[in-house]
Amino acid sequence: MPRIGNWFTKGIGLLVVKMLGWRIDGEFPPEKKLMVALAPHTSNWDFVVAMPFILALRAKISWMMKKEAFFFPFKTLFMWLGGIPTDRSAPGGMAKQVANQFRENEKMWVGITPEGTRKKVTKWKNGFLRIAYAANVPILIIAWDFPNKRICVDSVYRPTGDLEVDMREVQRRFSKYQGCNPEKQTDFIEGN
Repeated sequence: MPRIGNWFTKGIGLLVVKMLGWRIDGEFPPEKKLMVALAPHTSNWDFVVAMPFILALRAKISWMMKKEAFFFPFKTLFMWLGGIPTDRSAPGGMAKQVANQFRENEKMWVGITPEGTRKKVTKWKNGFLRIAYAANVPILIIAWDFPNKRICVDSVYRPTGDLEVDMREVQRRFSKYQGCNPEKQTDFIEGN
């Protein structure tokens, strides 16, 4: 996996994970390039729980943010943490931009929350699938399981290229997990 940090940042991450009382279940795959789908995303606490694990594991999981946010003095920090500046008005959209980033890097994991928001939605955004298709990378399913205080590395899914089939399968894999605010989770309906 792509790496970030050093012994000091790893120690800070381990300390915070221990203080929060969370654990990680599952094994990370030996993949150099992955789209990482993270769900259920129902609270700002998701970030608070995830960041110490990222530091403790020294995992560089990139994330997207509009390019306008990458300004001094935050640009260097955001880039170090894995930020990918994106231009929402660029031809070809974000899937093409991120696929280009995958091609330019030997190792890269990109994390996206398929809901696209912490609010309850009736339908997930399919950008993570379109990026996986464009970059020809598998999808790693990682879930927050708040009742059991676990980050679950569930499985690797190799997309078929059929958007409906792939979305249904990814949602099925997430359906057994409960976020911080379960009332905000998507109800998985056949065909959603």
